[in-house]
This record gives sequence, C-alpha cells and structure tokens, in this order.
Amino acid sequence: MHFVKKEPNQKREDFVKKLKSNKILRVPGAYNPLTAKLIEEIGYDAVYVSGGVMANDLGFPDIGLTTLQDVSTRSYLISRVTNLPTIVDIDTGFKSCKETIETFEEFGISAVHLEDQIERKRCGHLDNKELITTDSMVKKIKECVAARKDKNFKIIARSDAKSVEGIDKMIERCKAYIDAGAEIIFPEALENEKDFEKVRKELSSYLLANMTEFGKSKLFNYKELENLGYNPKVSYEEC
Repeated sequence: MHFVKKEPNQKREDFVKKLKSNKILRVPGAYNPLTAKLIEEIGYDAVYVSGGVMANDLGFPDIGLTTLQDVSTRSYLISRVTNLPTIVDIDTGFKSCKETIETFEEFGISAVHLEDQIERKRCGHLDNKELITTDSMVKKIKECVAARKDKNFKIIARSDAKSVEGIDKMIERCKAYIDAGAEIIFPEALENEKDFEKVRKELSSYLLANMTEFGKSKLFNYKELENLGYNPKVSYEEC
C-alpha cells in the first residue's frame, strides 16, 4: 500500500503557497495512481487529471459523456497516493456544480477547472465549439465558490471563447469570471506569443496555460511561459 504524509488541507495550503511564489508550476497529467506517484518522484509541482484523457481511457469520445462518479472516483484514487496537490478537469460541472464541488473537496482534490461550453462540450482545441452565456457561467462559478468549505480549494475558470467569439470577447468573459470568484483563469487554445501576452496584460488573476502537442497553441517551454507571466502551466494533453 502507498502511504502519504500530507492531508488534503495541507496539499491545498501547499498549492496556495506555490501560487504566491509567482514561479511557474509544472503540472503533468496523470491518468492513474502510479503515474501520479512518478510525477511526485520526478519533482513536479502538482498532478493534473485531464477530462479528455479520462474520457478516452474509459472508451468515450471527449464530448461530455463522463459522469461525476467516473471522474471523481478516479481523481480520488490518484490524489490519495501523492503528497502533491491534484487539479481536476470537471468539464461543465456535471449538471450540479454544488454536488461536484462538495464531492471533489471531500475526495481530497486541491483545485478544479470549469469551462464555459455547453453540456455536450468538445475538446478545447477542436473547432465548432458552442458556449453558454457569460451570465450562465458566472452563476456556475458563484455556485462553485459557495459550495466549497476550504477557501484554499481553488476554482479555475476555463474559457473556450477565443476561437468562437475572438480574444477580446474572451477577455471580457474572463474578467466577469474573476469578479464571480475564480482565482485562476484558463484561457484555452491561445495561438501565439501575441495572444498570451495580451491575456496576461489584461487579466489580474493567476493564469493557467495548456501545452498539448496536437492543439492550436504554439508550444512554449516552461521558462518561456514563466517569462510571459503564466502560472501554473499544465504540461499535458487536456480537452
């Protein structure tokens, strides 16, 4: 059996301290507990559970078919074997943001990210995505914030609006998400240095960057992303 020294609240405190360091955090993806242990052994900053990889591993396309039970159970098994914080992709919130946040917090997760697509979402680097309204996403974020018990459990708001409405509209959405209580913003599918720099200039929150080999974003190494002001960085496939 694998034992860890840190309780979930300690992992969340560690995550907050790492964020406040203003240094880039490298967060590779883990699709099972053994991978999470390897990530910790190598010396990364946190563990990431990808919604796209989770769906694929269960034999589903990444179109919103996984359930709260599917993702939370696997996330619990991953988080319990590592002393690192675990960040989980909760897609569009699994119908009830309140139940979702309560479940993931109880299961020892440190942060989750919620996206502004419709329920039958698509991988963030694919075309033809459909969005919910800004007001609807703001309502979801507020529901997430209200549902958590530990203030160190972080709510990350992901926006897929760049490829649908353009970068300026996406930034407007993200400002509303910050006002609603999201402390980290995940601007999905930015394309180049100009996009990353514009978002960093316009937004006051922590920013999460997703580097995936098949996606729309130019691949930057962690030093380049740190120079662009991004923290944390998810260095794995995510959809």
